[in-house]
Amino acid sequence: MKSIFKNIALITLSLMVVVSLTNCSATQNANNQQKGAVIGAAGGAILGAIIGNNSGKKGNGGGLGAVIGGVVGGTAGVLIGQKMDKQAQKIEEEIPGAVVERIDDGIVITFDENSGVYFETNKYNINTASNTLLTKLSSILKEYPDTNVLVVGHTDSSGDDAYNMTLSKNRAESVTNFFVSKGIASNRFTTKWFGEEQPVADNTTPEGRAKNRRVNLAIIPNDKMKNDAKIESGEN
Repeated sequence: MKSIFKNIALITLSLMVVVSLTNCSATQNANNQQKGAVIGAAGGAILGAIIGNNSGKKGNGGGLGAVIGGVVGGTAGVLIGQKMDKQAQKIEEEIPGAVVERIDDGIVITFDENSGVYFETNKYNINTASNTLLTKLSSILKEYPDTNVLVVGHTDSSGDDAYNMTLSKNRAESVTNFFVSKGIASNRFTTKWFGEEQPVADNTTPEGRAKNRRVNLAIIPNDKMKNDAKIESGEN
């Protein structure tokens, strides 16, 4: 009986948190699955956001579903959703140039040449503007240590396929190495790259190519957050 009342209280609290976050566009469209109320396929929605419809059939994307994991259900999922909502809201407030989305149990951040974090053509070094905003994101990642980060690099279709694959690798690794240089544990990161093989926009236009020259971050709860949520909810 105590467990039942505890679960009811937690669900009521979660609804209050959801209402308080409705001004955050990253969470405005969140549905029950995104809040962790049901169990979904391992990483499917997040893969679609960071890779596209090909879900890692090319590039070096094998096993990304296992890295991301599945959606946690029940009251534990609600508790995880609350924490991820708060983190997404903070990222959106402090890094306004990035596209921040809450998907399943995770947060997907997209940086392209229209955002505050970008790479110059054929470059992979972190420039001054990107340094400033990634430093802010580093502070947020430190504030939420019970999350892991997937960093994924892409390019447009200009240039040789092999060159673009290397360029996307260098860009993704530059972002990962930057975070590690700020004191974030390297074991929190998984780095992948896909060259030009996973476009999200039309490569025949300058605007489309700018969107395809991108680095995505997927922030996902680690095992500790999941286990703590299960214990707190009485599901473990």
